[in-house]
Amino acid sequence: MSATSLRWSRCVSAIGLATALAACSESPQALTAMPKSDTAPATGTGVTAFTASGWQAGDAKSWSEQLKARAQYGMNDHTRSP
Repeated sequence: MSATSLRWSRCVSAIGLATALAACSESPQALTAMPKSDTAPATGTGVTAFTASGWQAGDAKSWSEQLKARAQYGMNDHTRSP
């Protein structure tokens, strides 16, 4: 082997080793910050800042009506545009 090909081979080996080691050092990405909630969405969060007026916590029918109203009037760009 010539000196140039030996240098090239070592360079490629070093890059391969660095790539392999970088992949092994990645930490797991688990969602630990968000707690699991097994409650129904209609029970609410308990925070009044996130509660719409006219909605009662625990009332599934009121929850459904609030979602329909928000989808129809508050978040529908077709009804808001002139």
